[in-house]
Amino acid sequence: MIEQLHALHASVERLRGIVESLAPSQLTQAAYPSEWTIADTLSHLGSGAVIMLATLDAVVSGRPVADGFNQSVWDEWNAKSPADQAAGVVAADHALLERVGALTEEQQASLQFPFGPMSLGLPEALGMRLNEHALHTWDVEVVLDPTAVLSEQSARVILGSLPMIARFAAKDDGVERNVTIRTSEPSQQFVLVTGAGSVSLIPGVGDGPIVELPAESFVRLVYGRLDAGHTPADIDAAKIAALRPLFPGF
Repeated sequence: MIEQLHALHASVERLRGIVESLAPSQLTQAAYPSEWTIADTLSHLGSGAVIMLATLDAVVSGRPVADGFNQSVWDEWNAKSPADQAAGVVAADHALLERVGALTEEQQASLQFPFGPMSLGLPEALGMRLNEHALHTWDVEVVLDPTAVLSEQSARVILGSLPMIARFAAKDDGVERNVTIRTSEPSQQFVLVTGAGSVSLIPGVGDGPIVELPAESFVRLVYGRLDAGHTPADIDAAKIAALRPLFPGF
């Protein structure tokens, strides 16, 4: 859990610094997903923290979250002003981290979080929160600083979940591929296999072409955030262009 928790703490602090630097007029500026404003993005993260905290309390107590709770949280956050959404995400993030920090070692080792059809241990649940937090923090930061990238610390943790993310979010285009993805900072390798009605991303080395790129860029590719304008200049543009349709983002 330590790696995921440390990375989430760092992402929370990064977002706090961004939020504290925002002028009121910037809150209504479009974020990277242009259908959302910066305030909308912060509201999404803040409500997510509230819901995860309630889920954690429910798991610890053995009592389920009340029916309709999630929708009530979203409604509450949607009704906030942009300024309150910005202030609220910082408070909600820190409340969640404080609750996690108060867990006993036994609870940390035994808790199981419901996650769609799956059940995740605390490290995996924190990792999924990090994925959401780091990518949406980038969604805000990049419209303020077009050179923004994910931190190596976040990328290192998120890489481990990419095979699962690709399995659920990637879209096969019918083209048969066996491509080795080789990342740097940190160094890892994955085999990307497509063409059989699904997209598989498997740790290891394949027997096809090699695509090399920074780990943070690969994370953004899988999350649909490696458009041409935010792709490092030293990456093979043609190879990345061929892979982008597989990862429409979410």
